[in-house]
Amino acid sequence: MLSIIIPTLNEENHLPFLLESIKKQGLNNYEIIVADAGSEDKTIEIAKSFGCKVVPGGFPPKGKNKGAKAAQNSLILFLDADIFLSDGSLEKLLKEFKERNLDVASFTLASFHRFHNLSYRIFYNFPSLITERFLPQAMNAILIKNNLHQKVGGFNEKIKVGEELDYIRRGVKFGKFGVLKSAKIFSSPRRFENDGWFTTWFKYFLCQLHMIFFGPVKSDILRYRFNHYSKNKKNLV
Repeated sequence: MLSIIIPTLNEENHLPFLLESIKKQGLNNYEIIVADAGSEDKTIEIAKSFGCKVVPGGFPPKGKNKGAKAAQNSLILFLDADIFLSDGSLEKLLKEFKERNLDVASFTLASFHRFHNLSYRIFYNFPSLITERFLPQAMNAILIKNNLHQKVGGFNEKIKVGEELDYIRRGVKFGKFGVLKSAKIFSSPRRFENDGWFTTWFKYFLCQLHMIFFGPVKSDILRYRFNHYSKNKKNLV
């Protein structure tokens, strides 16, 4: 039924919490595929200990495509490695996806960090719901039918940041999109804490403007780095 794709690079500190939260969802028919970009810590060891399938990854768009290529199920859930699912939330979200007859969906996001949670509500959740019908938004997690993923040709691997936005905006040309609201997905504040709250949100805003007026960000203009906050300084640009 469900294939969960997680792109990783040195995620030993966050991956166990995500995998444990998935384990507690009570689902039966699912697989977890970790697309690893060459971790030098215990990421792969942890993934295998949870029974995950591990495939070679890369920068996030490439890792997601590699994971999806190995997916065996009709639904694909792309998750960042620093996500956490509260008990029973995934079942609610899958039910909503089915009841609304969606083909691709993003989620409202939350955080255990008070200010991060407030900033999500103001700068992401509210705008996502307002623009749901005409300008789809996505961060950290996407649920999509496997056949639609194939139809849109996967993620554009030339994109440096905001590949989720390009992906779902191509997806809505072939299927029905919605923001799932029956449960929240929790995300880590680590990028915001590392790069600065204003700087990070401003970069996301600039990415939106670039997408609207110039198309996907394929240059390093926003200087996005993949897991640059890791203690193991192997970063992909």
